[in-house]
Amino acid sequence: MSKSNTIYSDLKNDFNPLTWISKYRRNSIYYLTIMVLFYHLIGFIMMVIGSVVVDLVVNNYNEPTIPLTVTSVIFAGPFEETIFFGIPFYLTGNNLVTFAGGVIWASLHILNTPTVQVSSLAYLTWLFVTPSIFASLRTWISGKGWFAIIAHSIWNLIFFAAGCTNGEFPCRIVNEKDFLIDIAYVSTSIVFILLTYFLYLRYENKMVSRSIK
Repeated sequence: MSKSNTIYSDLKNDFNPLTWISKYRRNSIYYLTIMVLFYHLIGFIMMVIGSVVVDLVVNNYNEPTIPLTVTSVIFAGPFEETIFFGIPFYLTGNNLVTFAGGVIWASLHILNTPTVQVSSLAYLTWLFVTPSIFASLRTWISGKGWFAIIAHSIWNLIFFAAGCTNGEFPCRIVNEKDFLIDIAYVSTSIVFILLTYFLYLRYENKMVSRSIK
């Protein structure tokens, strides 16, 4: 096998920022996992550098938190992945439109705060998730949207477990006071998954029709 066909060559190509809105060269679970970790590593570096800058600019800055539960963080995966990536892609088939959905998704993370003020916005969360735009985008357009959903939920769960064990917020499975919020997460996630699947079938049928013509 030639060097150009090795996994290392493919990873080198996919690590190149010039390819970040195109399909992955491979879409095996092993390969996708490496790419997800790659983008999360970039996000972590951006967050660390950003924390230094934010501390210099904003006096007494503390990264805000919002109420979270196991249910909400798990179902945020399918909810966010489908509405901001899966649906735009299968509805339009356009990578740039899907990228725009990802930009909106990442930008909304800066509002993960109980008080919308310049000094209390979630800058570090926003910086961390920004590279994940490309991870989700490329996974969806590479035909592995289900992996993007699962990876998103697992990553959320890992961060939730780390945060609640460190005492940043309560370790709760559901929100006892506002349990309707968790119910809404679950129900809307199911609806968006079904809608995405319908659009996926429609998209695939279009691709088959074009190949026949």
